[in-house]
Amino acid sequence: MKIVHMIGGGDIGGAKTHVLYLLKELSRHMEVKLISLRPGIFADDARALGIDVTVVKSGNIFADIRKVTKMIRDGGYDIIHSHGAKANMFSLAARGKGSPPTVTTVHSDYRLDYMHSLVRRMTIGLTNSIALRFMHNYIGVSSNFKEMLVSRRFNPLDIYVLYNGMDFSVPVANYSRENLIKKYNLDITKDDVIVGIAARLYPVKSIDTIVRAARLVKDVNSRVKFLIGGDGEDRKQLEALTASLDLADTVFFLGWLDDPNELMSSIDISVLTSISESFPYSILEGARFKKATISSHVGGIPDLIENGKNGYMFEPGDYKHFSELIVELAEDESKRILMGENLYEKSLKDFSVESMAKTQWDIYRQILDKQAMLKKGRKLYDAIILGYYGFRNIGDDALLMSIIKDLKIYKPNIRLLILSKDPAGTSKDFQVASINRISILRIFQAMKSSKAFIYGGGNLLQDNTSTRSLFFYLSTVWLAKKLKLKVMIYANGIGPLKNSLNRILTKKIINKVDVITLREKLSFSELEHMDISKPHILLTSDAALTVTEGRPAIDTNILDYLQIKKGIPLLGISLRKYPGHEKFEHEKYETVIAQAADHIVLKYGAYPVFIPMQYPEDITILENVAAKMQNKSFIIKEKLNVYQTYDLISKTHMLLGMRLHALVFSAVAAAPMVGLVYDPKIQGFLDCIKQPSAGDVRVLEYENLIKLTDQVWESHDEICRQLEADMPVLKEKARENAKVAVDLISSAAQEH
Repeated sequence: MKIVHMIGGGDIGGAKTHVLYLLKELSRHMEVKLISLRPGIFADDARALGIDVTVVKSGNIFADIRKVTKMIRDGGYDIIHSHGAKANMFSLAARGKGSPPTVTTVHSDYRLDYMHSLVRRMTIGLTNSIALRFMHNYIGVSSNFKEMLVSRRFNPLDIYVLYNGMDFSVPVANYSRENLIKKYNLDITKDDVIVGIAARLYPVKSIDTIVRAARLVKDVNSRVKFLIGGDGEDRKQLEALTASLDLADTVFFLGWLDDPNELMSSIDISVLTSISESFPYSILEGARFKKATISSHVGGIPDLIENGKNGYMFEPGDYKHFSELIVELAEDESKRILMGENLYEKSLKDFSVESMAKTQWDIYRQILDKQAMLKKGRKLYDAIILGYYGFRNIGDDALLMSIIKDLKIYKPNIRLLILSKDPAGTSKDFQVASINRISILRIFQAMKSSKAFIYGGGNLLQDNTSTRSLFFYLSTVWLAKKLKLKVMIYANGIGPLKNSLNRILTKKIINKVDVITLREKLSFSELEHMDISKPHILLTSDAALTVTEGRPAIDTNILDYLQIKKGIPLLGISLRKYPGHEKFEHEKYETVIAQAADHIVLKYGAYPVFIPMQYPEDITILENVAAKMQNKSFIIKEKLNVYQTYDLISKTHMLLGMRLHALVFSAVAAAPMVGLVYDPKIQGFLDCIKQPSAGDVRVLEYENLIKLTDQVWESHDEICRQLEADMPVLKEKARENAKVAVDLISSAAQEH
């Protein structure tokens, strides 16, 4: 493998360290060439490390572009890898027909790179923002930066993550704290506690946060001193602020540092105050010296620092909290030592230069595999998935989350494209490529580049809400089959289909589908009644049943977050408007539910919590019911995410549920429930899990409802045990949907 790297060559911070460490290590395993677009320290240091470097800088940018282009063409490189604005522009200018794929490492938020200079921001910064759009691939130096790129509509399938790595094998020099103090003539004694940072003095580093915190710290502990190493455009302003706060004997500016390690070895507490970062080397440099660390909560810092265990984090700009953390560590030497040791151990394990180089190799291999696939005319996407996505519906978010997670069990590198009402939000939330679900031309183009088309869960084929949506979903199936894609209906509910013409049209089109998996028996019966039998049909279960498997760890208790009092049994209530019916019918069942909730409050001491599953649409009916109650209740009036909603439902003693996926969450959490039916899919799911139904909400009767809720409330433990026993089988059936889908994709790949 031959890789050519390009960089501006004026880099002095983390980007320089990243590239030099990376190329030195990569050179052990592959042929690496570095093109520096200016002479100087960067190129000299690279040569000193044994890296093959060529400097291209003639003063004529067009001549330089021609020279770089020739070098790349003659060198036979497999990948062009650029770092920074100038290198990105050269990379694109040098690209031609048959050129190798390009990749750029995003070391910082490119929109903030030149925030200190309007002229440079509107020239270099703007040009770089445009150039980035034409790169083939992107590497973010933290998962946070990948999320940033996705939120700005870069394709998640082309974005990789490579954390900075430190070369821990290089022996640490013997530095003297006393020599540092003497060198800079500092008013610091051996008993003082030193807080330090080495950084560019630019706005994005928010060094004023240190100065303002120092004023508060000095009032509490005058033995704490602050050393700020580095230079930049903010220096005079920061020195003026220091003087105005009477901190001349507390905060010291050291200026440009020839060797930042001299500072880092001498301090007691390493700090970072940036408002934006990727994964800064200054943190790893502090870790290398086993320094207690306090950092703003930015970029990939949370991936290294476990707050309270191996360091502390604070919100950017919050100098008051920052000062409190400094005081705490300054007064506890043993805690500083322990945190420093813990940070070193984690850095050595997860953020070494060897780990960084291995990940980079894997990224190159993925880029080349993708390039080879495209050259052979293979499909870019394994599958396009369509569902009711991007409508702020927790249930459908849970479906998509589960489908993506389960598909990756059987095909880890699966390439998916999601059709969504909110493509940017879907890409950001699920780390997938996404386009607008009504952008016909883009859907057509995407289908030509895909192996399969999947209806991802839900109850899409029905005319209960509207015929228009049915036609939309049927038309996409028709188009997919016209373009010879494999088509799967994935864990769907089918029906009701009331209109005879709709039934005929549905039969004609759905009989062309390859595979149908159904989440309950009612849908199976509906297909039989419509004489749809040509596809391979399987009865599985709802995809969202696996939503909590493999979930990330969380440290926020949902009841604390919502400020709901603990120690009281909670009655969860999830409702929606009955689609297509008049106001008086809504008022009827709203009144019955309010009366039943009051009954449970008075009889069992419960606290009703109203839970919206679609935000903000559900809020109105929840408020209506709460207003009809005689007792106090709590309405969730913010949009919770999938896991927060699940966690809340899992804390309930019983759920009174009208929304399907509120009932699904309740089942997964083994929390007893009473279902309120507005659609056959509710009854179908309740039958599947053998849980009670209060029947159609339009004919809901108070006496019947409280009789049922009393039975469920008083049989709580027995119902919990039953749900816990039944869930493993249903979850396995839910995963079966994904296995069937991956098998279908594999068969499509073989045909192509």
